[in-house]
Amino acid sequence: MPHISFSALKNWEFCPFYHKLTYIDRVRLFKGNVYTAFGTALHETCEKLALDKELDYQKIFKLSFKNELEKLTDIPNEHASLIREMKGQGLELASMIVESLKLKFPGYSVISAEEQIIQPISSCDIDYDYKGFLDLVIKTPDGKYHIIDWKSCSWGWDIEKKTDRITTYQLTYYKNFFCSKHNIDPKSVETYFGLLKRTAKKNKVEFYRVSSGPRKIKNALNILNQAVYNIHNKNHVKNKLKCTKCEFNKTQWCP
Repeated sequence: MPHISFSALKNWEFCPFYHKLTYIDRVRLFKGNVYTAFGTALHETCEKLALDKELDYQKIFKLSFKNELEKLTDIPNEHASLIREMKGQGLELASMIVESLKLKFPGYSVISAEEQIIQPISSCDIDYDYKGFLDLVIKTPDGKYHIIDWKSCSWGWDIEKKTDRITTYQLTYYKNFFCSKHNIDPKSVETYFGLLKRTAKKNKVEFYRVSSGPRKIKNALNILNQAVYNIHNKNHVKNKLKCTKCEFNKTQWCP
């Protein structure tokens, strides 16, 4: 069954032709950098600690960060000091993950980590699945489910980022399809971005709640349906307003 993920939808929303290049033609210019290596290593650490609180967080993060850095083909020499800083920042954040969860969600139990979601988009006339991975799903003693998506960042997110429509729709989709998969009442599910702030002086682990009521879910699904329809019908019109922000601008793939 053909499927769409949130990252694919985000690329389509940015520019349908950009989506074509990245998800259909498989052209990828960005190969990663020290920041993505840091984020991936911290994400893996969160996942493993959620499943087993007794694991050595230092060992997990150090090994994962080392492995991610080794995948990079060209690290500028001037990034050596930045990498040293990141190692210390990552270890500090890793040491705070479990306690931050306990403080925010007292008495929680882990339902799943990296749970795969592949669900039919029932609101769409075309046979398509929605595919995604839920970083962490926990349940509190009051019967509420909490879906958490980890995001590493520098000092945090400003209000514009926190309220960006497409950004918050990621959690809206997760809530909708998680409930569909498990036949759970949406009123019993809350969603959060778990912000892991590398350079913040305080509140280094922040759980930012995103609300998704029936109207927001409907609006999010309308965007998803529109993307599926156009992708299925190979409508890859360029959004020329985004050209200056696009990595393919003035390249052989998008002259």
